Amino acid sequence: MTTPDLPSLRETVARHGLDARKSLGQHFLLDPAVCARIAALAGDLSGRHVLEVGPGPGGLTRALLATPAAEVVALELDRRAVAALAELAAAHPGRLRVIEGDALKADPAALLPAPRRIVANLPYNVASPLLVGWLRGAAALEGMALMFQQEVAERICAAPDTEAYGRLSVLAQWRCRCTMLLRLPPGAFSPPPKVWSAVVGFTPHAEDPGPALFAAMERTTAAAFGQRRKMLRGALKSLGDAEGLLAAAGIDGARRAETLSVAEFDALARAVLARGGSARA
Repeated sequence: MTTPDLPSLRETVARHGLDARKSLGQHFLLDPAVCARIAALAGDLSGRHVLEVGPGPGGLTRALLATPAAEVVALELDRRAVAALAELAAAHPGRLRVIEGDALKADPAALLPAPRRIVANLPYNVASPLLVGWLRGAAALEGMALMFQQEVAERICAAPDTEAYGRLSVLAQWRCRCTMLLRLPPGAFSPPPKVWSAVVGFTPHAEDPGPALFAAMERTTAAAFGQRRKMLRGALKSLGDAEGLLAAAGIDGARRAETLSVAEFDALARAVLARGGSARA
């Protein structure tokens, strides 16, 4: 449970000068009840090693430490927050490890042992690239519960033939079962963002496509959605012999990217890989 002699989150923010910085995409969660709810939505954390990215003053960190998780690893770029989290680490010896560093350059599999989960209120300005990197290494993860701007969360969970369906939808759903877990209004954060936010749960599929096929899928979706108003035979020209690729995947070249299912993108990416086109664009 939360150690009683710790200062409140607002006191921690004041003591360490932790005003949220727009350049770091920071919007802090200071309501313990909201933080506890997010930690609960992450599933049973008994014996799990949990990575939290961008913990800030440590609201969600405290909630994660109140679960039966074996260890919480907090990865933080902001030195002010690292200092604030040191107090929390001292109150939970052996259960909280604070690392100062850039999550975009970090490998979760190298930071903590299995079974691993990632639970985080992601900095808005790097949320999508972080997600794609973790999807690339999803085979090493048991699951994730991640906070995004609601618009991004809706793109992740979108169905084919909808306006929100795009590259992020395909990559995420190809590698994981994606579930919208919680929506939060701007007032849940300090400072309040201009938009709603949402937590998405990710459970990796059993089959690991491997790095070559993942790279082929990245290239395929980048081409297909890069010119989404074009028919696929035109949008995929940058991959070379678009008609041949579409024929190999059994897809009509007159269709547009947003009409393809994740399974059809899988067939197309496999055709790109079979032709030796896995290198990232």
